Amino acid sequence: MAWERKALDVKKILLAILVLVAVLGGIVAVRTVRFAPQAPPSVVPVTITVDDAAAARHLAEAVRFKTISTQNPAEFDAETFRAFHAFLETTFPNVHATLAREPVSDFSLLYTWQGANPALKPILLLAHQDVVPADADTIGQWTHPPFGGIIADGYVWGRGTLDDKGSLMGILEAAEMLITDGFKPARTIYFAFGHDEELGGATGAPKIAELLKSRNVSLESVLDEGGMILDGIVPGVACPVAAIGIAEKGYASLQLCVEGKGGHSSTPPRHTTLGILAKAITRIENNPFPADLIFAEPFFDRVGPYMPLARRAVFANMWLFGPVVKRILSQEPEMNAGIRTTAAVTMASAGVKENVLPSRATAVVNYRILAGDSVETVTTFARALINDDRVAITPIGKPREPSPVSDTNSAAYRRIEQTLREVRGGKEIVVTPYLTLGGTDSRYFCGLSENVYRFLAISADAQGLKSMHGVNERVAVADYADLIRFYAHYLKKSQE
Repeated sequence: MAWERKALDVKKILLAILVLVAVLGGIVAVRTVRFAPQAPPSVVPVTITVDDAAAARHLAEAVRFKTISTQNPAEFDAETFRAFHAFLETTFPNVHATLAREPVSDFSLLYTWQGANPALKPILLLAHQDVVPADADTIGQWTHPPFGGIIADGYVWGRGTLDDKGSLMGILEAAEMLITDGFKPARTIYFAFGHDEELGGATGAPKIAELLKSRNVSLESVLDEGGMILDGIVPGVACPVAAIGIAEKGYASLQLCVEGKGGHSSTPPRHTTLGILAKAITRIENNPFPADLIFAEPFFDRVGPYMPLARRAVFANMWLFGPVVKRILSQEPEMNAGIRTTAAVTMASAGVKENVLPSRATAVVNYRILAGDSVETVTTFARALINDDRVAITPIGKPREPSPVSDTNSAAYRRIEQTLREVRGGKEIVVTPYLTLGGTDSRYFCGLSENVYRFLAISADAQGLKSMHGVNERVAVADYADLIRFYAHYLKKSQE
């Protein structure tokens, strides 16, 4: 009768499994049904009149100033930056008659709009003057010259329209309008415009931050470039998605070096210096850092309800499908970068001749560090992974830790969201926090404020995102006018 008892036990196990599957299925179904778009908060639309054509002309003129940052300091064009400063003074006379302007490190600019109530903490808006060069090999691919400042087909074309002169000019356009209308702030407002952000901001933004700190300034909030209004970019989401950066990744580079005897390639050792180095590189590439959904979960919690049913079921039940989500996101470079500390082998050098054994082989691995990791843990992880005394591992360059993570429940974060919804007149939009993958000047001000956010209120499709640092960078005239409206309303709401 033992076989009957065993059969009964198997039936009980199968029944238990079926019950468990039914329960899990029920939980998944209920959570999916509840994971639906919520009614957007009611807003009172605001009407802000902007002279679109004049603003576009000003931005086009700004593009013509080749305020380029290159790796070679000898190529820095000081006179162009000075000419750009003079252009700003002429273009925005009310701003320069009302706000105090201070040069910092000669070419960065700090504007102070003094508020009437010193008890209120000031706010800071950031942008940068410098732009990246236009690759000489791609000039022929531009519809209009990268520094031509051409207005055509409803766009302002040229380098810096999105990154980041559009932001700088939009801030000053908004301030000029408000001053003309008689606006006087209760809360002090700072504008900080660095001149070397594209090089890491070594002498621009950090010097401005040091200056403010020396004056015992504590900021209520900081707003810089970063996230944008993503149009048709988030798969399965039809409406625009406003991605507000609440943190950015850290940065570190490690040099791997293997030294040995040279000699003729006809009598090689079992492993050359280059072979040893290649093995170390392979270990790094084949063993990525663990995935962490610390930023992905909040993002998909906001956008998931707007996705098709199958995807909604997944993102409504991350407790169950989290491992699957990690595997899927790991397949796409952009998504993968948002869920883990990444390692990229970016430079390598070895050998002088095809038949000579290399006596020295080097490579550089660049890490972008997720919150929760650090420069120290990255270095420790690499040493343990390579585990070869023949490979010397040395930190190089100027590493930086991941930024602090700013609160999405703060009044400063809500102000960005409310401003956006009100200037859009209640049009449907998903607002979500996200991780800024690149570096911005905002990181230098984290010591002055707990509320540091990265958001440029301009709509961008996939092609638009690729154009930054690429070919045919441009901004729609209508979108640029909306950016000015956003800044004008944001400055007014900051006084509440």
